[in-house]
Formats: sequence, C-alpha cells, structure tokens
Amino acid sequence: MSSFVPDEDSPVFVISVAAQLAGMHAQTLRQYDRLGLVSPSRTRGGGRRYSARDVAVLREVQRLSQDEGISLAGIQRILALEQQVASLRSQIDSLRGELDRVRAHSGSRIFAAARSGDIVAMRPGERPARSRGTSQALVLWGGR
Repeated sequence: MSSFVPDEDSPVFVISVAAQLAGMHAQTLRQYDRLGLVSPSRTRGGGRRYSARDVAVLREVQRLSQDEGISLAGIQRILALEQQVASLRSQIDSLRGELDRVRAHSGSRIFAAARSGDIVAMRPGERPARSRGTSQALVLWGGR
C-alpha cells in the first residue's frame, strides 16, 4: 500500500491549519491573498488550500513585517524580485548547460567552405576535396 507524500507545492492545508502553521490569524491570510502576497490554490467550492511553500512565504512575510519593519508594499516588491531572481537563475542554469554542450562539440569540429559556398564539417586533419583548377576553399579551425 503506497502512501501519499506531498511535495512542498502540493496544496494540502486548509486556511485554519495554514494560519496555525504560519503563526497568524486566518483573516491575515485572506488579506495577504487579496494583496497577492501569497496565492493559494482553490477548491471547486472556492476554499483556499495552502502548500508548504505558501506557509514558508507567509512566515517570511511575517518576519519581514514584524522583525524588519517593512511595509506590505515593500514585501510585495521583495517577493516579486525574489521570484524574478529565481527565474533568472533557472535561465542561467539552462544556458550554462547549453553552452557546455556546445563547447563539448565545438572543440573537435572543423568546418570548410567549398568554392560553391557549401559549409561542411570536417574531421581534424582532413582536407576538403580539391576541385579542378585553383582551390578557393577556406578551412576554419576553432582555436582555444
């Protein structure tokens, strides 16, 4: 028998439980939802369902508000910037992976441009076929 183990994004907590976990009143959670500080999932009937990630955000909102004295508008901006940073980090990771793949393949590839203008990949040490007459081929080597 397998048991359900929710991940941090699974909407499993009703508002009263999420409020208790976050250490605040349920009405505060409703206000934060209206302001867009946290966006819980909704049931078909419109009830809010909070994830562990939502609860962590609520705790951070409370910390920033109470401990740091930051306004809700400031907290909104901070959360938006944190989401933007996370998105950019993801893009950077993706681009680094792509760059690594390109670098892995580019070190061993040589390209030749034939008289006709066609570009062909060559193996290291290989020369393009000579045409009759004076060759106009250009061989490009990738240096490091």
